Amino acid sequence: MKKILGLVAIMTIATTAFTYAQSKTDVALNQVLTAYYEVKNALAADKKDVAIEKAKVLSAKVNAVNHKDLPAEQHKTFMEQAAVIKSKSAQLAGSNDIKTQRKAFEGISYAMIKTLKSLKFNSQTVYVQHCPMAKASWLNEKENIENPYYGSMMFDCGDVSETIKSK
Repeated sequence: MKKILGLVAIMTIATTAFTYAQSKTDVALNQVLTAYYEVKNALAADKKDVAIEKAKVLSAKVNAVNHKDLPAEQHKTFMEQAAVIKSKSAQLAGSNDIKTQRKAFEGISYAMIKTLKSLKFNSQTVYVQHCPMAKASWLNEKENIENPYYGSMMFDCGDVSETIKSK
């Protein structure tokens, strides 16, 4: 009987530690998502200088994620997509041309979409939106379209292609 109770105690501690580690990782991933939204909002508002600064913040937030606690398959996905996000963020931050920034943002967006769908970490509802003119998608914290690929030229061009409910 003591062995069974001891085993149950060990399993409970291990599960609690994993859940705590996972929740800390989810918090960090939601900070990445918030930083992503800030880049998206800057591009949607045609603010290329703000987009540069926000892309640097996004990259720093990706670096701050404690990914080692993720299960193997999620860890692999995170590592692959984090590399894309950081590379494209550097491209965006290294350009003063908003068209170049928007092209880099497209790569960031697809990596973020893949990461979110694989890791399912969002604490709020997320909208996957698509612009048929740009032939590109992005994530939005609001259901209303705010097109980062055309900004003020076509601010509300696009549609919601998917809704990802909060975890």
